[in-house]
Amino acid sequence: MNKNTVELIGHYGDDEVHARSAWTSTSREVTDEKRNRIPKLLTFLAEAGHHTPFEKSSLHFLVDTDIASHIHLLKHRIGVSINAESARYKELKEDKYYIPDDWSGLMSSKTACKDFARMEDSDFPASDSWTTILKSYSELGNNLYHRCVADLEPFLGRKRAKESARFFKNYNSQICADVTFNWRSFYHFQCLRNKLDAQKEIREVAQMMLDLVKGIQGNPFEHTISAFGL
Repeated sequence: MNKNTVELIGHYGDDEVHARSAWTSTSREVTDEKRNRIPKLLTFLAEAGHHTPFEKSSLHFLVDTDIASHIHLLKHRIGVSINAESARYKELKEDKYYIPDDWSGLMSSKTACKDFARMEDSDFPASDSWTTILKSYSELGNNLYHRCVADLEPFLGRKRAKESARFFKNYNSQICADVTFNWRSFYHFQCLRNKLDAQKEIREVAQMMLDLVKGIQGNPFEHTISAFGL
């Protein structure tokens, strides 16, 4: 049982890279006077919708998240590069899974408890806690996944056994993804995923990303962040 996590593993560019890109249409020569105007320039570009200069930098993350949140990430394809852990090419040995922290103390109906307890060949506890039930359900799915790989391999081969056994993996199973945004696509991601009507888990991932970018030593994107109101 794990929390979703985000790590910033690299970045390129800064406020001046964005400004220099915009200045290409006039003169890329940089003077102290022009540098002093960078905050106003970036604000103008952001507010006027001239976002092309913000495509010149990149933010590189390693994201460990539940499959449901990973699907939200996959919906962002323009200006985003994603490479994820694959259950086709390896057997997922770690069996990581996510339990919502806001489920703590929430109890199930007696009917649900009895239904789970009656499941054949299961280790489900007769529990009133949805957290406990989901934990048991996740562990059962992981156990069946590994048993399925082992049992199918002699008949279907290792590759087919792995790729088909993953149907036992649940939506709360966690996978690792390598994700790179340019700043324009990162802003779009924040607009859609870091808002109250977004799913809690992807909203938390988006906020972790933003906090990491704001915490980069030297604050290289200070005026870009301000220009977009993030």
